[in-house]
Amino acid sequence: MSRSELVRLSGVSKQQLSRLEGGQIRMRLDHLKPFAKHLGYTPEQILLWGRYPGTGEGESSEARDEPLRRVPELDTRADPGSGGPKREVRKDGRHADPIKSEGWVFPVSFVREQLRASPERLLVIEANGDSMAPTVVSGDRVIVDAGHKTPTPDGLYAIRDAFAGIVIKRLQVMRPSKQAHVKIISDNPKQGSEEVPLSELEVVGKVVCCLKLS
Repeated sequence: MSRSELVRLSGVSKQQLSRLEGGQIRMRLDHLKPFAKHLGYTPEQILLWGRYPGTGEGESSEARDEPLRRVPELDTRADPGSGGPKREVRKDGRHADPIKSEGWVFPVSFVREQLRASPERLLVIEANGDSMAPTVVSGDRVIVDAGHKTPTPDGLYAIRDAFAGIVIKRLQVMRPSKQAHVKIISDNPKQGSEEVPLSELEVVGKVVCCLKLS
């Protein structure tokens, strides 16, 4: 398809398309939605081109037509005082976070073979801050298995911080004779670590994939 034809079908200007192609604008899903369907792909496939099943060299029409599963993204930037979605506390004391109106879409084989998780248990979470740099930087998205609430094996997890927000941290279970503690580690050497009793830690889920969008 020619650029002129793509501009005509999508309504995106030639200038905007050129800036996206030249990397002058950091691509987001909302940039890709107007013309993705005209190219025969989902916005997620274009955004993760070459790292997403069904894209890159040798891709087949069968891969392109594979069944897709929607995975919701938590609205971690929701401000309770802004009048927008609020973070609620359930009867069991756990939090119920607001969900963005638009989620992510992944092929079933990617979820099954690469993430090795049940799609119903997956969440996408945007990382904020630099405490996990360079492993996970602010703006990256992580895919979390929300059914994995126990911090074992050691690794990356989404947890609730002291302000009820969600942060990504590296967890290591310490097993003393009396009570199990968890060491909460930041990969950024400028940030410290801390230990908390396992009973006081709220695990949102285990990180199974990191999406580097920049």
